[in-house]
Amino acid sequence: MVAIWELLLLVLANHLLRASEAGARPCLRSAMGFDPSYCLSWRVAVEANNVRAWRTVPAQCVRYIEEYMVGGQYCRDLDTVVDQILAYLNGITAAADGLDAWILDVDDTCLSNTLYYKDKHFGGDPFDRMAFKSWALRGTSPAILAVLHLYRKLIERGFKVFLITGRDEEVFCSSTTQNLHAQGFTGYERLIMRSAEFRGAGATAFKSERRKQLVAEGFRIRGNVGDQWSDLLGDCAGDRIFKIPNPMYFVP
Repeated sequence: MVAIWELLLLVLANHLLRASEAGARPCLRSAMGFDPSYCLSWRVAVEANNVRAWRTVPAQCVRYIEEYMVGGQYCRDLDTVVDQILAYLNGITAAADGLDAWILDVDDTCLSNTLYYKDKHFGGDPFDRMAFKSWALRGTSPAILAVLHLYRKLIERGFKVFLITGRDEEVFCSSTTQNLHAQGFTGYERLIMRSAEFRGAGATAFKSERRKQLVAEGFRIRGNVGDQWSDLLGDCAGDRIFKIPNPMYFVP
């Protein structure tokens, strides 16, 4: 019996030695991106902000992201985030002075662009500025219903809601306002869009400055919700930040 175990250990040792000499390492297939587990790991890294400045979804992950967005998992992940926001909301109360505020992003936070990105291979194609402009000007983006539910809770409980978007004010003000109202986003305190002075500025710089202005006006930002890390980072981010899942594009 001892001899048999010694033989097995010798075989195992030889196998590991050959693997080492061949340069094998754990998780090789995932690291090279040849199976769905790579795409899952890539998406998690995106949500954790460990992958940055990426321009398109990796070609081998386009079908995976499509399935994620329309197959049910995106909605389940979204619901989980909103459940956590509501749990936090249940533990705070808006002050009587009317200065407790929440910040919500617009694109793929309040309004969904998934139908647009369906024709762009769910982020597999490079961003097309003119095509997206045409889409946004139509003003037909549907509400993300879980966020609309949250939005109504915030209004009911007396919080001032500010919608801050990187959309250009001169170009998109009318279509965005109409789209928001048509989808049920009414009663917000202010829609803040990118003015001429911030054209060319990164989203973090623009949104930080606008939040700083609100704080200077006396508002207390109790929560901040967005689908991009650039919605949530920077100055005056708020007491709590909440990231809505979005593996289709990256906004710096």
